[in-house]
Amino acid sequence: MIIVGIVLLIAGFLTGISILWTIGIIVLVIGLVLMLMGRMGRPVGGRRHYF
Repeated sequence: MIIVGIVLLIAGFLTGISILWTIGIIVLVIGLVLMLMGRMGRPVGGRRHYF
């Protein structure tokens, strides 16, 4: 999810489409939150690690 968020941010920046920029930020933040919860040892969605 983190990589998809970064790709959407870059695509939105290069094309000037603001909705891609917004969706990229949202996906990136969700990916970072899931990664942090997985690294803290908390199972997320039944999975111990969420990469």
